[in-house]
Amino acid sequence: MTFINRRALGMIVASSLAALTANTALAQDKKVIAVSIPAATHGWTGGVVYHAEQAEKEIEAAFPNIDVIVKTSPSATAQVSALEDLAAAQTLDALVILPFTSEELTGPVEQVKANGTFIAVVDRGLTDPSIQDLYVAGDNIAVGANTAKWLADKLGNEGKVVVLRGIPTVIDDERIQGFTDVMSGTNIEILDIQYANWNQDEAFTLMQDYLAKYPQIDAVWANDDDMLLGVLEAVKQSGRTEIKYALGGNGMKDVIEMVMANDPVTPISTPYPPSMIKTAIYMVAGQFTGQAPMRGSFKLDAPLITPENADQFYFPDSPF
Repeated sequence: MTFINRRALGMIVASSLAALTANTALAQDKKVIAVSIPAATHGWTGGVVYHAEQAEKEIEAAFPNIDVIVKTSPSATAQVSALEDLAAAQTLDALVILPFTSEELTGPVEQVKANGTFIAVVDRGLTDPSIQDLYVAGDNIAVGANTAKWLADKLGNEGKVVVLRGIPTVIDDERIQGFTDVMSGTNIEILDIQYANWNQDEAFTLMQDYLAKYPQIDAVWANDDDMLLGVLEAVKQSGRTEIKYALGGNGMKDVIEMVMANDPVTPISTPYPPSMIKTAIYMVAGQFTGQAPMRGSFKLDAPLITPENADQFYFPDSPF
């Protein structure tokens, strides 16, 4: 597994652009890159759609020999149908896919692969990794572990915390694993861990339940910034003042603004950038026009976002 920090990622994209520009004239055949992603069902996927559409515009404007087709789907079933339609309508030179679910999309992606299509998978891996030629994702264990290390240090390795999970996925499991593994080496008690499905309203309701059930909560980890907003509203309405920190993850711009403002309750975050879809599309485009073949697995690191570096993770035009 290859790990990429933000500077190295910028160098990869810059190198891909340079190679693409230098070699556009060499490629005469139109290459089709299909991009299949979930619809904007919540903030993070809204960011995915935004960055995919930006990549489509930028690549097609710069390189007329590449056609990028972005299709969004509101469910796994709809994404399977979209893949079938894309494959039937034209020859696909490459497919960049963020699967709605791993299990339901593995078979359909394998069928596309059988036609000679290059397969790039983003974020949620397939159940059979041998199908993919390229894999780009964030480091979910680090998202949980880096948050836990910071929180444990600030709490002096003592206290009581509650945790909100996302949905039952490998992504969520890894984040929880990273967090709980660190906390197991401290005297911090995790009072409760329950699912709120990466949903702001459900997180609000669950946090209300936590507040009613536990008279002392020193900190909250929401696992995701959509859920964090629900947590913060519940705490605000409760009037409880003992909660020192409420943290999320993923780098939502609303939360980055809190970090930039040195918010005392939410002073840090961790990135899990929806722009990883854009990174994958550029990496694939580099193969067809830039003579820059990319294979393997690339994992984006998850450094703490602090007031000192928050501007590097702030994208005001993004919906997330």
